[in-house]
Amino acid sequence: MARLTIVSYRVPLPRDRALRAGGLAVGVADALRHRGGLWFGWSGEVTDQTVDAPRLEQSHDVTYAALDIGRDDYHGFYAGYANSTLWPLLHFRLGLLDFRREDFDAYRRVNEAFARALLPLLRPSDLVWVHDYQLIPLGAALRRLGCGNRIGFFLHVPCPPPAVFAALPQAETLLRGLTAYDLVGVQTANDLQALTDCLRAFCGLEADGAGVIRSGRSALRLGAFPIGIDTAGFAELAARAAGDAQTNRMRKSLEGRDLIIGVDRLDYTKGLPNKFEAYGRLLARFPQHRGRVTFLQIASRSRTEMEQYRALKRELDGLVGRINGTYAEFHWVPLRYITRPMPRTALAGLYRQAAVALVTPLRDGMNIVAKEYMAAQDPDRPGVLVLSRFAGAAQQLPEALIINPYDPDEMAEALDAALGMEREQRQSRWRAVFDRLSVHTAEAWSDDFLALLAGSTS
Repeated sequence: MARLTIVSYRVPLPRDRALRAGGLAVGVADALRHRGGLWFGWSGEVTDQTVDAPRLEQSHDVTYAALDIGRDDYHGFYAGYANSTLWPLLHFRLGLLDFRREDFDAYRRVNEAFARALLPLLRPSDLVWVHDYQLIPLGAALRRLGCGNRIGFFLHVPCPPPAVFAALPQAETLLRGLTAYDLVGVQTANDLQALTDCLRAFCGLEADGAGVIRSGRSALRLGAFPIGIDTAGFAELAARAAGDAQTNRMRKSLEGRDLIIGVDRLDYTKGLPNKFEAYGRLLARFPQHRGRVTFLQIASRSRTEMEQYRALKRELDGLVGRINGTYAEFHWVPLRYITRPMPRTALAGLYRQAAVALVTPLRDGMNIVAKEYMAAQDPDRPGVLVLSRFAGAAQQLPEALIINPYDPDEMAEALDAALGMEREQRQSRWRAVFDRLSVHTAEAWSDDFLALLAGSTS
């Protein structure tokens, strides 16, 4: 079996467990756990200059290679092009898009530095799997250095259609870089159609019936690969966590009330103000739930150096104060709000305890929280998932209560329905979801992608 080399913007070193909460990290860690290999990416350290060689650490069958990035490169690449230009574009938020040519130069420069540092670590037979929007040009940078390995790329976030992508300066340059890969994967059929349309519109590249685009002597295969989770493993973790001290403290603090839970990064794509507004509408329109339900929102901070994120936190702080000021009683706080990350075991226990999960992204590639919540449930008394139609997971989890996150009244009505749903209906919906998640796992996701990469058309 060929060695697997994973490349992601950030590599979570073995001692840095907190970084493994997101969909990318969870899926990639699962793939490496089964196959072993090399994981290459940024160390998290910002230095005076981008270094030439990564630091190496070994843990079990995985080698971690962590590269330090120079301060100027970091700001242009990360806060600049990746998160002020590509992130809003790929999430359909054109009003927040900020493009600077010098940031685009830094973005390409960091990708070239990644390629130079990675190439000496590669074996000729390695399968190289590059992940997400920060590293789109990496494949082309590796090819220019003479890399002949099979290289795949996976986009974890949504892909917008040409009408949205057209707002990006130098869109053709970015998209044409994808032709350096042997296989490009996206989350959903909608994303696949959007990417195919973009490559046709901006680069004049047509896919055949098998999803293969031929450009000169090279061939690029496109496919949709919805990311999964370790369903059985997470269910076992949640069952164990249900009896731990932290979960018991939460259970006691609820005093018999139902728990609604939300878990997101503090990001403007996650629909957090919409979610808080919907909870306020639930308490206003359905007063029978007052004093009988508690909403816990965990929203770990991210990108705190960017003003949009600081403004979002201020908005959320205000909404929390308004809702609690309006409805709280001396014995009941309606909305609990935490902005620090929670350990994975604690989250699993909270998911199992929650009667409802409220997952409301305005646009999301997949959304692992939705899947982990359903995997964590007690089969005898499962909870209900209320899920945005704009999450990729909605296409795989139709048994959830699917809502439009732009309509707070629709969300409030769905919360009311979830809180009142009969046990038999909850069990039926949960069983259908759990059976599907047990087939479409993280291991199946990586196996499907890597099998096609190893044998993709050349």
